[in-house]
Amino acid sequence: MLLIYYKINGGFAKYLLQDIMENLETKIKNKKAKVAVIGLGYVGLPTAVEIAKAGFFVYGIDRNKERVKQLNLGCSYIADVPAGELKEVISPKKFIATDNYKALKKSDIVLICVPTPLDKNKIPDISYIKSTVGEIKKRLHPGQLIILESSTYPGTTEEVILSALQESDFRVGRNFHLAYSPERIDPGNKNYKLKDVARVVGGATSSCTRLAVQFYKKFIKSEVLPLSSPRAAEMTKLLENTFRLVNISMINEMALLCGKIGIDIWEVIEAAKTKPYGFYPFYPSAKIGGHCIPLDPFYLSWKAKEHNFFCRFIELAGEINEQMPHYIVTKIIWALNLHKKSIRGSKILILGVAYKEGIGDTRESAAFDIIKELLRKGAKVRYHDSYVPELEIDKKKLRTVKLTQKIIKESDCIVILTAHPVCDYDELAKKAKLVIDTKNAVKSRNFKNVFRL
Repeated sequence: MLLIYYKINGGFAKYLLQDIMENLETKIKNKKAKVAVIGLGYVGLPTAVEIAKAGFFVYGIDRNKERVKQLNLGCSYIADVPAGELKEVISPKKFIATDNYKALKKSDIVLICVPTPLDKNKIPDISYIKSTVGEIKKRLHPGQLIILESSTYPGTTEEVILSALQESDFRVGRNFHLAYSPERIDPGNKNYKLKDVARVVGGATSSCTRLAVQFYKKFIKSEVLPLSSPRAAEMTKLLENTFRLVNISMINEMALLCGKIGIDIWEVIEAAKTKPYGFYPFYPSAKIGGHCIPLDPFYLSWKAKEHNFFCRFIELAGEINEQMPHYIVTKIIWALNLHKKSIRGSKILILGVAYKEGIGDTRESAAFDIIKELLRKGAKVRYHDSYVPELEIDKKKLRTVKLTQKIIKESDCIVILTAHPVCDYDELAKKAKLVIDTKNAVKSRNFKNVFRL
């Protein structure tokens, strides 16, 4: 039998490799493994709650003390995690939130669900991953399984996490286990919850993959697919979101062309999707928002440059996406001019500032660029979004207004950016002076005061 010597508290402890492996496997099978989820945002919190609902004990770790306090009181700040579901796992003490990394010492499985933003030059910022790995390294112990879920470029798991953890006496597949499994959460999606979406898993070794797959099968009801490596799993997530970025940007370009030649792009899409093969419908937008689609592909583009390869589709799609808010502002100015109104001094009401319908997530929302530009041009801007009570733009705080008949009638232009289910948009168009509809929310084509994307 293979003995593993583990340095701890100034001395050495002796472990059997087989015991380490079988102990974690048994704990997963019996749901006795303690799980730590680091980062309790749009990914981490739903994941932590789902794992706790499956019967595991979960530590939720987040440096935001206010978040931790709210969660332990049973108050959720994520729409996909109703307070009732949160209380279901807090009351039997299956889930405890903390801002202290000491919980890692007691954890058998650690999930990293921290942000991976881009900087202003679209260069990946993995500082959150690196700092988290630093905390894990201090508390790494035999048999622990570490899983990265954050979206990132191919190679991160092995080049950043594995290299850092193996600086000590630990060796992957022997003393500890490491895998990558990208989150596939779609905020606000009522049909596909976290547990309903298939997962892909790539481990640093075959045993790492096997243990991670066994773990995910305990709370994922759909397929859990083992891949050959963490790189393959990392690439899978980037392919999914690059596919969407390129296709949405392509349809945005088609929308711009259709606008030039007087064709209704929404009619064209509906007609094209009647073909049962060879076409998948994508829809125009003021800008692709959220954390994944507008950001993840640029992790791939950045990594590709290391190999002297240039992802031209990604770069072009990004350019088109960034142009869309400017196009919307130009359309607002043009429509106001038709009504003999100047942009300066015009009362403009923005309907919806979240990046998609039915949620309060404003990450990468077109609203920021559009409102900022309208204010710069002297417009008087207000917004209504029942999911987003407050918005900060250039250090200026805006608060949502009530969607009253008075506000509708006095607004010189209403811009529909997010079609939340808050009103009958055809009825709104009847009362409004002017509507810029970027979501095809107004169904009737009989309104002369409605201009579409």
